[in-house]
Amino acid sequence: MNEDAGPPVKELAFRLPDLPEVRHFAAIHARDAGLTEESVGDLLIAVNEVATNAVTHGTSGKARLRVWNEQGDLVVEIHDEGRWNVVGRPGSAAPTPYATHGMGLWVARKLTNGITFRTGHEGSTVTMRFARRRLR
Repeated sequence: MNEDAGPPVKELAFRLPDLPEVRHFAAIHARDAGLTEESVGDLLIAVNEVATNAVTHGTSGKARLRVWNEQGDLVVEIHDEGRWNVVGRPGSAAPTPYATHGMGLWVARKLTNGITFRTGHEGSTVTMRFARRRLR
């Protein structure tokens, strides 16, 4: 086994109609990683928000979900082919009262142990970290 290969990565390509499969895929890997059921619920909400943004705001209507374990966390990455101007810390400001949209990244930020955003010529990537349960 190549030790330089990094952690094993599981991957799923998806489109808007595939969002139920995205949630199922994420839940399986979250449970396999040892997240508590409460944490699995939080992960599913965050993944659904970011995945929905990826396929509705990305330019091609398709995206990719990747998951792996790293340094005690489950890492979830969602990538689409769209580009946007990341200003400041997306999702850091609470939505205004009676807002009807624009809450997804704020919700995802609240439910993760860390979230990062990258955008460039290859598209946009949101990476979220979720703490795994520590085994004694």
